[in-house]
Amino acid sequence: MGKVAPLGARGAPSGIAKSPVQSVLSLTELGFSGDEQGDRVRHGGPEKAVHHYPFDHYAMWAKEIGHHAMLKQPGAFGENLSTEGMTEETVAIGDVFRLGSATIEISQGRQPCWKLNERFGRSDMAKSVQTSGRTGWYYRVIIAGEVAPGDRLTLIDRPFPDWTVARVWRVFYIDTLNRRELEALAELPALAEGWRTHAARRLQTNRVEGWTKRLTGADAPRDVTNDGDKV
Repeated sequence: MGKVAPLGARGAPSGIAKSPVQSVLSLTELGFSGDEQGDRVRHGGPEKAVHHYPFDHYAMWAKEIGHHAMLKQPGAFGENLSTEGMTEETVAIGDVFRLGSATIEISQGRQPCWKLNERFGRSDMAKSVQTSGRTGWYYRVIIAGEVAPGDRLTLIDRPFPDWTVARVWRVFYIDTLNRRELEALAELPALAEGWRTHAARRLQTNRVEGWTKRLTGADAPRDVTNDGDKV
């Protein structure tokens, strides 16, 4: 759970700093009770009610960036849930889980933003997360309920097993203008509406939306359509 507080040198309001909880929390369509977001336009909301980041990735981050203080315990990436044994390669869009008395569904991968740079004190952290594919993912809440520390995620439905979070990541950030994949994503009903809209727009324009502002907080040059790709 995180409270809004100034983040980094910019002092931007953010709830990215999460702390472990010891009590039962209510989980509604907007997330866990008491969990806050500094920017409700880009963070939170029904399609991003719960953020899950695999603890499996922490060892690789420590290898790549050193034993950073942020990596000593779960919560470094602003996640609400941290587990071992689940990664972007093994979960899929539309997967439905029972968590406590709540039911949640994977809606999209995470689009890392510049607040990760502030969190880690590294100007390239958001870009590194995006490039690595170790992004984590979000859930929408299908049935509200109560969740206690230590509750297990139990898979109860997997309607789109081929559409792993990793596969969607590859379409959005690696094979960015693969029309066959984009057409499928634009029609994938369990995918968050914003991501389906991105896929449809790429099909229409044959261009990739800009990433620079999201990844760095700065505006992109006019001739750049994503992080470093010229048109």
